Amino acid sequence: MNDINQFDQLERLDPLAEVARALGHPHRLALLEHIVRAERSVERLADLTDMSVANASQHLQQLKRAGCVQARRDGKNILYSLGQGPLAAVVAALHDYVAFKQDRIDQAIADSRQRPQEMESVSIDALVDRMNEGAVILVDVRPGDEFRKSHLPGAVNIPIPQLEERAKELSDNAHVVAYCKGPYCVLTREAVVILRAQGVEAAPLAGGVPEWRAAGYRLDEGV
Repeated sequence: MNDINQFDQLERLDPLAEVARALGHPHRLALLEHIVRAERSVERLADLTDMSVANASQHLQQLKRAGCVQARRDGKNILYSLGQGPLAAVVAALHDYVAFKQDRIDQAIADSRQRPQEMESVSIDALVDRMNEGAVILVDVRPGDEFRKSHLPGAVNIPIPQLEERAKELSDNAHVVAYCKGPYCVLTREAVVILRAQGVEAAPLAGGVPEWRAAGYRLDEGV
């Protein structure tokens, strides 16, 4: 794909990014959930979401600019309703996706408790030995912005939402160690469940960036 086509593709996705930015705040999602149920005034929405009227109004204006809500005046009141299009379905889909992810996390936790021997963690010292032998692929499953701040040397960043699709990027005979924010981050075990389901040999690291730093090892910064 040449640069012009890449630019066209990104430009085509701009409207999606605009809507995603509008929805990317818990206060705006809370407002939208109440508007899905019924047309409501700014004052009523502020009360339902435990926000000030001024704060609620600012968030509603951002939703309005993205076309997610529309407003009309009724005497002295400004009433908000859903914008045109399947906005209710979008909100429902977000809930479905979060429920799906939570089910995966719950399953990962259950698997680790029921079959602890199959989810045995790799210690930091053992990881260092494997890295020195070149016998491991280290996968950081945190969001990209956290990865860029600092990560374990040589780690590949594949955030959890991308892991199932991108597992094929790992070699067929790869020995993967996955890590997230620390030893109690359930996403690490979820990552292992996902990778194993894709046929990748994987194990969780007994720690993350803080534990690696505390052990006296250097961290990399940037991509």
